[in-house]
Amino acid sequence: MRIVFCGVGAIGSTAAVLCRNLEATLVFIDFDRVESKNLRAQAFVKPSVGKNKAEALKLQLLNLYGVKAEAFGVRMTRDNVAALGASADLLVDCFDNQESRLLLSAFARAAGKPLVHGALAADGTFGLVRWDERFVPDAEDTPGQATCEGGEHLPLIGQLGATLARTVQDFVKHGVRRDTLVGLVAVTPTVS
Repeated sequence: MRIVFCGVGAIGSTAAVLCRNLEATLVFIDFDRVESKNLRAQAFVKPSVGKNKAEALKLQLLNLYGVKAEAFGVRMTRDNVAALGASADLLVDCFDNQESRLLLSAFARAAGKPLVHGALAADGTFGLVRWDERFVPDAEDTPGQATCEGGEHLPLIGQLGATLARTVQDFVKHGVRRDTLVGLVAVTPTVS
């Protein structure tokens, strides 16, 4: 089984680390580099600063846990989405922008690939885990706006990442597709 995490910033890196127990190859796609400020809200270690996020996460999971992992340090575009997603048994959207979410969703629907989204509200008040057939990304107030800088949303990111990892595990082990609303006071299944 190949589980492809699209975006491994705060949500993606947290969820991926919590999927390290699965008998699967974890695949990471992210063009960005690890910065010092990312260490507060993302599952990277200090020696990873300056490295590509996908490659850094692959090395961490391989070296710390022996997890089978692959990395593609590229931006997902219309030109490469089919090549990057073709071998996926499950796509996990952890992007932080509407454009990338829409691109991935269009590919998954055309290719018949299962896709689950993990998303955090820009103001950090709630998060969603939702399967693609019921997901509509919100427009960004400002294109490329940061939502997880500085770690101020870290408790919610942790809950959302754990909930997304549980959703991935339930799908892999039982074929269950559960949507969830995540807040700081409750994790509430909305569809199962």
